[in-house]
Amino acid sequence: MPVRVEEFEMAERSFKKEVQQLRIGAGEEFRGEGILAVTKALLQSGVGYVAGYQGSPISHLMDVLADANDILQELGVHFEASASEATAAATLAASVMYPIRGAVTWKSTVGTNVASDALANLASGGVTGGSLIIVGEDYGEGSSIMQERSHAFAMKSQIWLLDPRPNLESMVKAVEDGFALSEASKTPVMLQLRIRGCHVHGRFIAKDNQRPAFSLAQALESPARDTSRIVLPPASFLHEQEKIKERWPAAIRYIKEHKLNEHFDGDQDDIGLILQGGLYNGVIRSLQLLGLADNFGNSRIPLYVMNVAYPVIEDEVIDFCRGKRAVLLLEEGQPDYLEQALHAVLRKAGVDTKLSGKDVLPMAGEYTTQVMRDGLREFLKRERPESLQTHPAVAADAGAAEPALQVTEITRPKPAPRPAEQPITFHKHVAELAAVVPPRPAGFCTGCPERPIFSALTLAQEKLGQHHISCDIGCHLFSILPPFNLGATTMGYGLGASSAAAFNVPAAKRPISIMGDGGFWHNGLASGIGNAVFNKYDGVIVIVDNFYASATGGQDILSSRAENPDRSTNNPIDQAVRGVGVKWVRTLDRTYDVAKVRATIEEALTTDIKGPKVIIAQSECMLNKQRRIKPLFNQAVKAGKRVVKERFGVDPDVCTGDHACIRLSGCPSLTVKDSGDPLKEDPVAHVESSCVGCGNCGEVAHAAVLCPSFYRADIVHNPSGRDRFLARLRQGVIGYLQRRREARLAKFAL
Repeated sequence: MPVRVEEFEMAERSFKKEVQQLRIGAGEEFRGEGILAVTKALLQSGVGYVAGYQGSPISHLMDVLADANDILQELGVHFEASASEATAAATLAASVMYPIRGAVTWKSTVGTNVASDALANLASGGVTGGSLIIVGEDYGEGSSIMQERSHAFAMKSQIWLLDPRPNLESMVKAVEDGFALSEASKTPVMLQLRIRGCHVHGRFIAKDNQRPAFSLAQALESPARDTSRIVLPPASFLHEQEKIKERWPAAIRYIKEHKLNEHFDGDQDDIGLILQGGLYNGVIRSLQLLGLADNFGNSRIPLYVMNVAYPVIEDEVIDFCRGKRAVLLLEEGQPDYLEQALHAVLRKAGVDTKLSGKDVLPMAGEYTTQVMRDGLREFLKRERPESLQTHPAVAADAGAAEPALQVTEITRPKPAPRPAEQPITFHKHVAELAAVVPPRPAGFCTGCPERPIFSALTLAQEKLGQHHISCDIGCHLFSILPPFNLGATTMGYGLGASSAAAFNVPAAKRPISIMGDGGFWHNGLASGIGNAVFNKYDGVIVIVDNFYASATGGQDILSSRAENPDRSTNNPIDQAVRGVGVKWVRTLDRTYDVAKVRATIEEALTTDIKGPKVIIAQSECMLNKQRRIKPLFNQAVKAGKRVVKERFGVDPDVCTGDHACIRLSGCPSLTVKDSGDPLKEDPVAHVESSCVGCGNCGEVAHAAVLCPSFYRADIVHNPSGRDRFLARLRQGVIGYLQRRREARLAKFAL
C-alpha cells in the first residue's frame, strides 16, 4: 500500500514568519532577503498573477510566494506552481490581450531552454500588460548546471534583459522598472537575478501594495481578441517590423529617460569601467583591494553600470567613452556579447577609445572578487600604471561621487592606505589545500531512499553484466559518482527515458533509463513514457518516486502523499503510466528492500514480454521525512509518550573489515574505526551517530550475502514497565553470555 503522509512541509525552508513583512505600507522600512524584497516589489507593482517552476537560486522565491499565498489572495493576485517552465512562460499569455501585469520565474538557461517556444511566441506578438520573467542566473560556483547565460535568449527573441545591482533597493526598482518598460515597449522583460542577489540581505523603504488595476476575472467577463497579436502569417511578418521600428525605439526612450543604467563619476576620468549591474558589488570590492575605492563604495575610476544588459544604449556608451583613453568592460561568461556590441558601437561612432575586456579577464568561469581584481590590475598596468600607487580612500564629500550605498551616522576612521602590490593572503593556501584535502563529490544524503535502488542495480549488473544506463536530472544523478559509478548520459530534466530512445534495437541486453518523480511530471510522461509506448521501446525505465520535488527543496508535486489544501496531490504515477499504454509496470513501495528491488530489476531485464518495462520505486525523501517526523517525535517525548527510535550498528567482533558494505552503500553515516583487536589489522565498519535508522546498510549486506555484523537497536523514550522489565531481562542474559565467554577465553589464555 502507498505511504500516506498526513503532515507535510511545502519546502526545505519556511518563510511563514518573514512574509508578514509583505503587508507593510509606504514609508516603512523593509528588511530581509533578496527574494523577499522581489516579492514585495511584485505586490507594490500591482501584479495580477505569478507562476513559476522551482530551481536554484529561484526555489526560495517560489517558497516565499507559496507561504504568502493568503496575502496574495487578499490582493486578488493568483499564484500557482507550474508543471514546467514552458507552462509558466505560456501563462504570460494572459498579458497579451489584457492590461494585466504578470510575472513568472525559473532557473537560468535550463528553464529558459524549456520555455523558449512560448517565449518566442510571446515576444513576437507582444504584450499589453507588463510581463516580467525573473530568471535565477546561477552561473559559476553556485551553479548545478552547464555554464551558459540567458543573454542569448534575450537577444534571439528581442526580450529586454535587466541585470540590476545586487542590493535590495536596486532589485526592487528593477522589478518596478521592468513592468513599466514592458508596457512602454509592449515587450516582455527578463530580470536576471544572480545567486548572491537572491540571498543578499538588506533594507529599503517600502511602498503600499497595489491591487491589480485590471483583474483576471474582469478579463474573463469581457474577453478581448486581436488576431494581429497571434503568430500566424502574415501577422508574424509584421511582428518583426514592429519590433525594430516601434518596440525597440520605445524601449530605448524609456531606458534613457528613466536612467535605468547608472553613471558614477571618479577623479581618474581618462579611463573608465563598464560593467554588468550584477557584478557591481564584486567590482567595488576589487577596487577597494587595489586602493581605488573607499568603504562607502565610491570609486576613483568612473563607472557605467549596465542595469540593462540588453538592449545596449548606444548614446550612453558613446558619451561615457568619449574623451577616455581606455575603458575596461567587465562581462561575465561567454560568448562576449556585450564586448562585441560595444566594439561595433564605438567604431561606427568614430570613437577611438581603447576597449579592453576578455583580453585581461578570463573568457570563461565566474568573476569572483579575486578574478576581477587581477583583471583590473592588469588593465591598469597597461593603461594607467600610476593608479596602482598608494592612494588614500576617496572622501565622501560634496566633491566626490555620490555614495553608492546610503549610509547614515557612521563615524568610522578611514583605513590606512595599503600598497596596491601588497599580496593578498586570504587565497594563498588554496593550492596547498587542494593537494592535501581529498575531493568530496556530491552524494546522497544519509538515509536517502534512492541509494538502495542503485545498490540493487549494481548487484543486478554483477549478475547480468553491464548495461547502458541513461540518467536524468535530480538527486538520482549522484549515482554517476562513487561508490555506484552508474550511468552514461544525462540530457535534461525528465529526459532520462528519451535519452535511451535510440537504443530501441534488437540486442542481447536492454537499455536502462532513470527519471525522478519531479522529472516525470515535468516532462517525462509525454516525452519519455509516451514516446516509449508509441515506438514500442523494449527497455527498462526506473521512476524514482520519493514523494516530492526533492532536489529543489521538497515541494509537493502531483504524486505527493501529503494532503495539500492548495494543490491536488495523491495522483499515482502508475495510473498515469498505464494511462498512456504501458502494460508491464511494477510498483515497489519500499526501496530499502534491496533484495526485492534487485529481483525486480533482473526480471525487467530478462522477461520475454516486449514493450517498455516501468519500475516505480517508492520511498519518502529522508530529508523531508526527518523535517516532518522530528518535531512530532520531540513533542511526543516532551509529552511523556512512549516513542521508539531505531538505530543501526556494526558488531566489531563479527565484522571482517572487507568494507564491501561501504562500497555498495556509500552512506555518509557508514565509516570505519579501529577494531580494538590486535589480530585484526584492518579497521572495521562503524555506524556514526548521524544514522537515521533507514536500515539500508544491513539490507545491502544481506542482499549481497556479505556478513551478519549489522544489528538494530531500538532506543525507547519514556519506556513502559514492560520495556524496563524486558531491558533488565536482556541485560541479564547478555551479561551471563559475556561472562561465560570471558571465562572460556581465560582458560585458553592459561
